[in-house]
Amino acid sequence: MILVMIVDDQRPTRMGLALMVAKDPTLHVVAQAANGQEALGKLATAAGNQQPLPDVILMDVRMPVMDGLDATSRIKKLHPEMSILILTTYDEDDYAFTALGAGASGFLLKDVKTADLNRAIHAVHAGDAILTPRITAEVIRKGVPRPKANDESEARLKFAQLGKRELEVASLVSQGLTNAEIAERLQLQPDSVKKTVSRILAKLKVRDRINIAVLWYQANIANH
Repeated sequence: MILVMIVDDQRPTRMGLALMVAKDPTLHVVAQAANGQEALGKLATAAGNQQPLPDVILMDVRMPVMDGLDATSRIKKLHPEMSILILTTYDEDDYAFTALGAGASGFLLKDVKTADLNRAIHAVHAGDAILTPRITAEVIRKGVPRPKANDESEARLKFAQLGKRELEVASLVSQGLTNAEIAERLQLQPDSVKKTVSRILAKLKVRDRINIAVLWYQANIANH
């Protein structure tokens, strides 16, 4: 069972999301909050009372008292094991970059379909990042300075440690594909892709998938 928390200042939105999550019997909403401050308070109370904490948080961006970006940053410092999915009605890449920088695992628009939302919850819980290829490209373009020659050669040296299959997987990760999509593209088992991504992270000495994409961009590898 994956435990979910919903943080949004609009009660109808919270109710709608809860109904969507309830469609999946392996997901369960354990808490709701109207802003980031309330979410932090509820997490602290649950932890203090040794109650179950959420595995995945669905987080709105624009909220009074404390917005979703600030809340994401604070929650990730206190509970690094939690995955946070940012939900917004604004298709703005600046939010995506700030949210990812704060530790979010993904970025979805609120008009997401039920099946896609629940698939995204499962994916971030399994360690995937939820980024459309367009958002991945834009996030990196806006948020990462154009690589200097020195950075480029350093990044290329890091990728030189990877085997052929690892390079293929790194290329697809950098395009925003999930493990399941990579498995389908390369005709591999999803478990095999997951292990390959873990090896890539270890060899490149980076924390998460978005860092693979950033490094790929810095390396300026031709097929990106």
